Amino acid sequence: MPTQASINAQAQVFLSPAELSYLHSSLTLNPAIRPDGRSSTQFRPLVAEADILSNANGSARVCFADGTEAVAGVKIEVEKTQDAWKAADAALDVDDGEEYEEGRGSRRKADLSEDVWVETHVEIPGYREDDALPVFLAGILTEALLASGELKQRLFINRRFHWKLYVDILLLSQPLSYPLPLLSLTTHLALLSARVPLLISQGEEDPLFSDDWAAATLLYPRTGAVAGDKPPITLLVVTIGENIIFDPSKDELAVAESVVAVSLDEPSISPAARSGKQKANPQSRRNLRLLSLRTIDPPSHLTSSGVPTSLGMETGADDFGTAATSSEAIVAREGLDRGEVWSPPRGGLKRNMVVKIIKECTSEEGVGQEVIRALAAVG
Repeated sequence: MPTQASINAQAQVFLSPAELSYLHSSLTLNPAIRPDGRSSTQFRPLVAEADILSNANGSARVCFADGTEAVAGVKIEVEKTQDAWKAADAALDVDDGEEYEEGRGSRRKADLSEDVWVETHVEIPGYREDDALPVFLAGILTEALLASGELKQRLFINRRFHWKLYVDILLLSQPLSYPLPLLSLTTHLALLSARVPLLISQGEEDPLFSDDWAAATLLYPRTGAVAGDKPPITLLVVTIGENIIFDPSKDELAVAESVVAVSLDEPSISPAARSGKQKANPQSRRNLRLLSLRTIDPPSHLTSSGVPTSLGMETGADDFGTAATSSEAIVAREGLDRGEVWSPPRGGLKRNMVVKIIKECTSEEGVGQEVIRALAAVG
């Protein structure tokens, strides 16, 4: 597991205690006043496009307004299922020639599916592939892809073969903020555009595919029996006071009291509900599904506290004016004269804030739905 220190070091900014205090105070107001003028739920402007790589099954490029840019490519290959996975099939008491009952096939797919069918790699300028930050980011993205189990079922071909999915993400510029949201949105678009060759073999035969690429099917179809669900997205949320702020900048992360990575997806609608044969709750169709919620140690914990000196200057804890006497320096260092200008936040995430974050992300008119709808319009 990667160390959190390296992740914090990437996102740390060097602001004076007075600047940190002013920024924190502005973000605790109602409504919060962000340095770039955005509202609490507003994302940075971005430019996105899909299908940019001709030699990939799916690809996308996303560029934020601050110049941070990422490209993702998806490659899909046929892989033979390992013999060790046959034990899961045997546990279902299914003979080789037996016809599967309705419902048993999906259960069988879930048992045979393995997390190793999906590999995610993240490349960031200035970092090795096995450094903590790329490995940690790849782990979060993979966790979101596999959380619902639906992607693994899409990769199932038959008892002996499956699709192997490779997701390669390249950050083209130095990250100006924590890059998780950018990488997640780029991956989402690449998977939306990913296509697989049309399977023309049947049953347990060796896979045989059509040579006509125009007949290839989308990994996430827009129409048909499995339409409706979309790849997951992972949003970065910070809490400051009683406010929750989406898509934080590097400066906002420096004063955040807690940082949360929230993974969501849009569940598919059953064919019966879509055709009207089964009465479904319309509200539940539009609400997103929470896949995972992971707290990240905020880089604000690494900032040093600041106290005013005898000259009234706001400085760091180890920086004192030359006019101060040794006794005054000791008093200032201990923060006993007029209190600290900036104190790094301590403590975890409050329970009521967790409920507030989940509600804001998953509701019908929430931030998660807004982001997914915007990405669905790309290309």
